[in-house]
Amino acid sequence: MIRFFFILVLSFISLSSHVFAQATEGDDAPLRFGRFVFEGKTYHGFLSSGGVHQLDRSFFDPKVQRTGVVFPLDQIKLLAPVVPSKIIGVAHNYKSRKGKPLKGQRMQIFAKLPSSLIISGEKIIAPKGSSNLHFEGEMVIVIGNTASKLSPKQAQDVIFGVAVGNDITERRFSGEAFDSLRSKGSDTFAPIGSWVVPGLSYDRLGLVTKLNGKVVQKFSTRRMIYSTAEIVSRISQYITLEAGDLIYTGTSGHTWPLKKGDVVEVRLEGVGVLKNTVGE
Repeated sequence: MIRFFFILVLSFISLSSHVFAQATEGDDAPLRFGRFVFEGKTYHGFLSSGGVHQLDRSFFDPKVQRTGVVFPLDQIKLLAPVVPSKIIGVAHNYKSRKGKPLKGQRMQIFAKLPSSLIISGEKIIAPKGSSNLHFEGEMVIVIGNTASKLSPKQAQDVIFGVAVGNDITERRFSGEAFDSLRSKGSDTFAPIGSWVVPGLSYDRLGLVTKLNGKVVQKFSTRRMIYSTAEIVSRISQYITLEAGDLIYTGTSGHTWPLKKGDVVEVRLEGVGVLKNTVGE
């Protein structure tokens, strides 16, 4: 990721000194990239002083430049920060409370669907037949370039950044043979924050999930069994990842069933907050 991030930073040399400082100072003032709609048109931009600064193309493009146009947040509609061709999830990626992988634990992956994406403020909708709907606060890897059969070291260069996410799961379905896609990929089952943040120490970020204001999950990505680079490397051995693809990296601790009206809030250190209500 280091080389990719330096390319990103160099592409923003024309930005103001304040914004350039954000790109180089790390966790204290990270750049936040996203997508938004203004007067019916979709744009890419980054959040900084004054609002959202418009970019002339996708932030994945090394030639990206700002246009000089700044939109106040109250005049735009934020979108999911990327349009992924695929969404992958990692199961069983956190150590037990004793600091060791659970017995027999290995990295397992599953798929969610791009149609399951929603952003902060949108409602989580329980599908027909749902009776055991759960939250799972997670860090989400955002891929910035094509990745196929990469080593962990090579994988670092294709990680654009991370976002905050919630892997909604209907556990009733997950117990049924061949039904993991309905369990994980139903509509609204992939809430994601509006911003992608590059340049953080992804493998040591704190994450807190609240349910109706009460803390129900609190952990650090330090406890992941597989690092971000290892996750991308292993998945790339089987699936070609492309710019904008998402990987939900797993959750830690216990979760509880959700009911109508519940409010789930996930906060990822250095990235932001994702907040969704369970609807009809």
